[in-house]
Amino acid sequence: MGYTLNFAVVWANLPQLLWGLVLGLELAAASLLIGTVIGLVGGFLSVGRSSLGRFIAATYVAVVRNTPLLVIVLMLYFALPDLGVRLDKVPSFITALSLYSGAYLTEVFRAGLMTVPKGLVEAGKSIGLTRLQISLFVVSPVMLRNVLPALGSTFVSLFKDTSIAATIAVPELTFQARKINVESFRVIETWTVASAFYITACFTIVALLRGVERRFPKF
Repeated sequence: MGYTLNFAVVWANLPQLLWGLVLGLELAAASLLIGTVIGLVGGFLSVGRSSLGRFIAATYVAVVRNTPLLVIVLMLYFALPDLGVRLDKVPSFITALSLYSGAYLTEVFRAGLMTVPKGLVEAGKSIGLTRLQISLFVVSPVMLRNVLPALGSTFVSLFKDTSIAATIAVPELTFQARKINVESFRVIETWTVASAFYITACFTIVALLRGVERRFPKF
């Protein structure tokens, strides 16, 4: 007995899928923003003079990068309440994804800092800038431009990783698709549309970021 495609139930639930898509993008954007702050701190610690700072950054990167994201999500959502810290499912997932992205961005920013020409730093010193001013106004702008492609790739990866949020019932795109699938048993139709949404969103993100990159010269 053949399988007959019927997308009617998927189209009927299209608003839920679109809402889940938007939520996924918001989760990824929030996690990228927080992860960028973490990564900047970790990146500067990694190339700093303090051996303790380098040790802290290296330990954080090693632990998080070698721990599956799903484990981090489940630990924060289910284990923290036993320690007296209770987070709702959305803040819990954003925290987990931010910590996860922060570890990768620490390495991205560390590599970016290594590409900043030493002559720029020396020029900053020659005009009397402090170390903090050099980091903020000389090193950071150059480094951020150089790592824009990596930031774009990280955002795309984080957006795809938001599908893991379905495991703790965050109603993003995968959760909504799974709900439709369970209620209608239209497996092929549901996941075909969900996949198309993911692919379209990722291609759009990449195209927009490529446009941003072209507006800024690379050092």
